[in-house]
Amino acid sequence: MNLHASMDHMTEAQLRTELALCYRLIDFFGWTEMIFNHVSVRLPGAEKRYLVNPFGLNYNEVTPDSLLTVDVSGELIGTSNYRPNPAGFALHGAIHSAREDLHCVLHAHTTPMSAVAQKQGGLSHDSFYGAQLTGRVGYHTFEGITLYDDERERMLASLGQGDVLILRNHGVAVGAPDIPRAFMLLWTVQRACEIQCAAGAIPGPDTPLPDHVRQQCVDNSKDLIAESAFARLFFDGAVRRMIKAQGPAF
Repeated sequence: MNLHASMDHMTEAQLRTELALCYRLIDFFGWTEMIFNHVSVRLPGAEKRYLVNPFGLNYNEVTPDSLLTVDVSGELIGTSNYRPNPAGFALHGAIHSAREDLHCVLHAHTTPMSAVAQKQGGLSHDSFYGAQLTGRVGYHTFEGITLYDDERERMLASLGQGDVLILRNHGVAVGAPDIPRAFMLLWTVQRACEIQCAAGAIPGPDTPLPDHVRQQCVDNSKDLIAESAFARLFFDGAVRRMIKAQGPAF
């Protein structure tokens, strides 16, 4: 598979392989929540159809062929022995429906992400990684397990025009134009949360960054991944690291 193909020109088979690799990478880096959480990607074509994991499989069991095709409401298209997670598309469907720029959406509950989501102050923008997320983060008040369609509009209002949504007392969702950029964004959020948690365990105040330095970090990081090539190099490198450690993914 050519992982450097533009998503606009990728076939469904290519997207299935890349998304399955993304699931395997999330497992490899230890960001899974057993069989829960989701990564979805929009399929090409006029119809709004998406690929998502079969509910019940571990992330390291997901293969290109096992991925489910669903509509924007999370309803299964076609046949499968599995079904989508009913909690998935209240969040994913809302973002995909409203944000044409976010073709891939990832949701995770890592310990650092959930710890930061529980803090009133939210994500710090005073670390190398946190600075890159300045002005990109929305916050959504916890309303219980995300199952109900009436929460969609409130989640979208919380996200605004950002690409990171911190679900208070819950976890994080990120969105991007393609799978590599979404994966890299999730990694950036994870690193920011890890550093924030570690810094919080050390006595003494943090060193705040000036607003203009934070903005420069945002601008520079967006420039690096503007055409996706930088993120694809990152994604490919992560795949090679995983394969070297574990062997072929599937």
